[in-house]
Amino acid sequence: MEIVQQIINGISLGSIYALIALGYTMVYGIIKLINFAHGDVFMVGAFVGFYSITVMGLSFFPALLLAMTICAVFGVLIERIAYKPLRNATRIAALITAIGVSLFIEYGTIYVRGAQPEAYPADVLPSKSFEILGVTINSQSILILGVSVALMIILQFIVHKTKTGKAMRAVSYDAEAARLMGINVDNTISATFAIGSALAGAAGVIFGIYYVKIEPLMGIIPGLKAFVAAVLGGIGIIPGAMVGGLVLGVVESLVSAVGYSLWRDGVAFVVLILILIFKPSGLFGKNIREKV
Repeated sequence: MEIVQQIINGISLGSIYALIALGYTMVYGIIKLINFAHGDVFMVGAFVGFYSITVMGLSFFPALLLAMTICAVFGVLIERIAYKPLRNATRIAALITAIGVSLFIEYGTIYVRGAQPEAYPADVLPSKSFEILGVTINSQSILILGVSVALMIILQFIVHKTKTGKAMRAVSYDAEAARLMGINVDNTISATFAIGSALAGAAGVIFGIYYVKIEPLMGIIPGLKAFVAAVLGGIGIIPGAMVGGLVLGVVESLVSAVGYSLWRDGVAFVVLILILIFKPSGLFGKNIREKV
């Protein structure tokens, strides 16, 4: 029963990784860029949610929607200011810029509000525990999983059923051909950043509710783990990011349960190394030969 308990905890944690990983995988799928500033958008979302609840007095769902909206705008600004001028630059230039943007957001936040951590109020989501077949399930875990799954379903609907989603898939497949067909590629890329950043903002608020403590450098490790989750599932593949996040969360929880809690952060990178050695395309990816 202890293992079942840890798997449930892992699914809650994994759903947070999955929400962040979706942003990585969407952006990579369209412009082949690893947006290392994405973990910091997650951090901004956590702080927007915190101030929405403590200063503005909002409840969980309005705070979640506000954080998603502000992070969506923030994501578009990052794309337009930092990445758009480098659209035709080398991959390494865009990658270095992404790392620079990440550091700018982290230390800009510290400059504006200081480095001290904050704690989400305990009464935002009243926590109740249910015992089912000897397994204790927290109401917060159920809500976190429910919100995460709902957001993932909405994302799938947007990608497969809306005009913006069709444009995103077309640009991902061939940006030049999409442009010739009358699709506004720049707006489509901005929409991708907006959606991915909104999901990261939601993950930030959910993380704050679940783990209570937030601070300006909190996006580094979850951001890297979400990147591992995206690679694990097959970067550029949306269902892969979801499954990768959940698998990584469960693996971490099981490692902690066995008594190696000090190794839980390292496990993500062991998983990354193994995936790169044995299945570089990820669980859902296909090996595609690239013309040189």
